Amino acid sequence: MNFEYTDKVEALLARLTIFIEREIVPEETKIEQQLAEAPWRTPVLLESLKEKAKAEGLWNLFLPMEYGDYSGGLTTLEYAPLAEQMGRSIVAAEVFNCSAPDSGNMEVLAKYGSPAQRKEWLEPLLEGRIRSGFAMTEPDVASSDATNVETSIVRDGDDYVINGHKFYISGACRENCDILIVMGKTDPDNPNPYIQQSQVLVPTKTSGVTIVRPMRVLGFDDAPEGHAEIVFENVRVPISNIILGEGRGFEIAQGRLGPGRIHHCMRLIGAAQKALEMMCDRASKRIVFGRPMIKQQSIREDIAKSVCEIEQARLLTLKAAEKMDNHGNKEAKDLISMIKIVTPKMALTVIDRAIQMHGALGLSQDTCLARFYAYARTLQLADGPDQVHMMQLGRNLAKYYSD
Repeated sequence: MNFEYTDKVEALLARLTIFIEREIVPEETKIEQQLAEAPWRTPVLLESLKEKAKAEGLWNLFLPMEYGDYSGGLTTLEYAPLAEQMGRSIVAAEVFNCSAPDSGNMEVLAKYGSPAQRKEWLEPLLEGRIRSGFAMTEPDVASSDATNVETSIVRDGDDYVINGHKFYISGACRENCDILIVMGKTDPDNPNPYIQQSQVLVPTKTSGVTIVRPMRVLGFDDAPEGHAEIVFENVRVPISNIILGEGRGFEIAQGRLGPGRIHHCMRLIGAAQKALEMMCDRASKRIVFGRPMIKQQSIREDIAKSVCEIEQARLLTLKAAEKMDNHGNKEAKDLISMIKIVTPKMALTVIDRAIQMHGALGLSQDTCLARFYAYARTLQLADGPDQVHMMQLGRNLAKYYSD
């Protein structure tokens, strides 16, 4: 394994870093102010930053080379350090059109969508003209096991009729969220629980789609994306809106989550790295008990442990990305579980240390630390709870070593 960045990646990383520091970071406070005035509308300033990023060629970098004409031209391993850099800012990933859930939805459409579906929905998403949501999680069942999903998708002539109740549907609160990918059951009585589900495209303005409310995450509304509670009541869409075919929903979900977990973990590593740098700056400048905080042994130990833990998570995630590129998602599944277990826990620990060193300031809206902490805590549940990944990883390892 060689994790040295290629000249192409080094050049992209340098351009991305300069753009984030010069264009995005100075505007973050103003973006938050615009969001306070209109939470579910993409701020004008954010849109202008997107146009600048597009003009700089820093756009849609996440789509791997396997998607041909739709690709950003990078492997997963090449994209990983760029995702890390984006993770240092709350809004950077969206500026480059590389943010969830849209990135995952674009991957689904690029990999599994029909030509007509790509034309109607993928192309405007790639251009940044619309936004999207992925509707899987339900409040009444354990959605970490996708076979439990109860939303019904029933064929009726040339239409599907959808009924169900979803919540924490990221992206669906946004005013320009035009399309949802909805996971539900087309064949609930099939003895094979893994082919009961299908995924279907549902325009948000379809009759019977009701956005009930935005859900908060540890007190944050995560505007402008938001996380909606949605009710689908006798929602009709044409049968051409099914993705890949009936019974393929679980397969699509698994294909969607592999790259997305790499992206999330690398962004979290970027957030943890930013927290470490803030920790070092604070410790060097803050005077406590008559001397700089960095003179305290416990502070030095926290900084040393943090850099070790970040580097361990970074190398493990790069290894997972390399395995995915060379051998596919299935062969990389154990490593993907490992990074999903390790990285959010690492980020929570490092960010918590940074908060502690900043005192009350670390809890406030005047630093990014509280938002980073909420994001890291969310990732212990999103894209599969820690317990599910540990259960599957333990099962796979026990089987491997007992054969």
